[in-house]
Amino acid sequence: MSQDLNSVVLQGRLASKPELKVFDSGQRLLRLLVTTKMAEPHRRVDVIPVSVWESDVRVFEPLIEMGKGDELQVHGSLQRRYWEAPDGRRSRIEVTAQSWFKLDDLSEEE
Repeated sequence: MSQDLNSVVLQGRLASKPELKVFDSGQRLLRLLVTTKMAEPHRRVDVIPVSVWESDVRVFEPLIEMGKGDELQVHGSLQRRYWEAPDGRRSRIEVTAQSWFKLDDLSEEE
C-alpha cells in the first residue's frame, strides 16, 4: 500500500512585508507572499501565499523583521483553506509552513 505525500519546499524572496493577524482565540496567523522565479523550461514568476500558524508571537519574530526582497526557504504542505466572506464561501490554495530559514542566516553560519 502506498503512502500519500504532501510536501512543499519553496525558495524565493518575499514579495511584501509579512502580515500578522491575531484572532479572538489568541491564535496568530502570519501571511507571507513568496516570489519564485524560474528560467527553465519557460521563464515565469509565481507569487505563492504562505501561512504560518502559531499562538506564540516569539516564533514569528524573525519573520516579522523580514522585508520585501529578503530571501528565504519554506518547508511545509499544500492546503486548501475555506472561510465565509460577505459574498459567500471562499477558498484558496496556500502553503502552510512548518519551518522556514532566512537564507542570509544560513550563509552566516558557514
